[in-house]
Amino acid sequence: MKKIHTEAQRTRRTRKNEELRFRNIISFFFSPCLCAPRVSVRKISRSILTLFILCFLISCIPGISNEAPATVTLTGALPTAILQTGEHPLWFVLTDNGPVHINSLDDLFFDESYSNTLIPWTYALHIRFLQETNDSIVMAVNRDGFLKISPNTARIQGRPASNLILYHFPGGQYFKPYTIGGFVLYDNNPTVLLYLDNRFMDVTSPFPQSRKWTFNMNSNITFPVRIPALQPFFDDEGWEVDTLRIGSDGLFYYRTVRRNGTRPEIKMYRTADLTQAGSEIPADVFFNSAPRQNVVLHPSLPLLPEGFFYTMTAFVGDSLFAAWEEQVDFNIGAAGFMLIKR
Repeated sequence: MKKIHTEAQRTRRTRKNEELRFRNIISFFFSPCLCAPRVSVRKISRSILTLFILCFLISCIPGISNEAPATVTLTGALPTAILQTGEHPLWFVLTDNGPVHINSLDDLFFDESYSNTLIPWTYALHIRFLQETNDSIVMAVNRDGFLKISPNTARIQGRPASNLILYHFPGGQYFKPYTIGGFVLYDNNPTVLLYLDNRFMDVTSPFPQSRKWTFNMNSNITFPVRIPALQPFFDDEGWEVDTLRIGSDGLFYYRTVRRNGTRPEIKMYRTADLTQAGSEIPADVFFNSAPRQNVVLHPSLPLLPEGFFYTMTAFVGDSLFAAWEEQVDFNIGAAGFMLIKR
């Protein structure tokens, strides 16, 4: 009986030590001021409440947050960051893993993790197209996927929040080997056209199996879409559609290419509805329909280092957005975007 009693004592002592160790861990994380191993539920609850209030206050400080504040309901697509713009610009550089916040463009010259290798624009990460829609801006990022910036619709103490929400919709392996040749709203969804570019170098990648991609706010996943006007060229082996855009007249224009030896066969089409086949048009009609490019000038834009240029601007919420690139001839090095309160 003595041996059994001793084992029971050891079991109780072990359990007691485990309970004390668990209480010490809780007191370390939730209340640094608690030194005793015993932690009351009331003190833990008060500490949790304090921690929650602190996180909320931090989310209101100008700058970047990788998590949504408590006032945002996380349903559907998850935000990449909550952005609070001010009089100083927020800088982002594009990477293989999505946009990354940097203090300034000087970081590109002193941080080896950011590659500044200049490569032809068709193979480089950069914001290829931008579309303003429903108070938001949507970007097609070459070799990556989509970005979207929207005003925060949450309310704090009955007043609208004054920050922005950044979303990233990566295309992964389906986007990385290919060039974005078009960006339109199809069925009210932002849609890109992918094609295999070999103008500047020989490429070994096959033609993309899915060439039209879109997304919605139900998730952060991109998915392929079928566009009837373009489908016959993808079904006919050898043809490639490398351009899709809306012309200055509001009609859809697209260009098809079939490479036969050294001289490719090129045809151009126009349609008012992408659910129907287009009509073939002369080359001069196609090129004259291109929307005019606006000169990127705004007094709020910060100065860029030599060799860097702004490529497009837009307004979102109370802020000014501008895409930037490092350019030399047809080559692009680093690329990203900037936001500042207007």
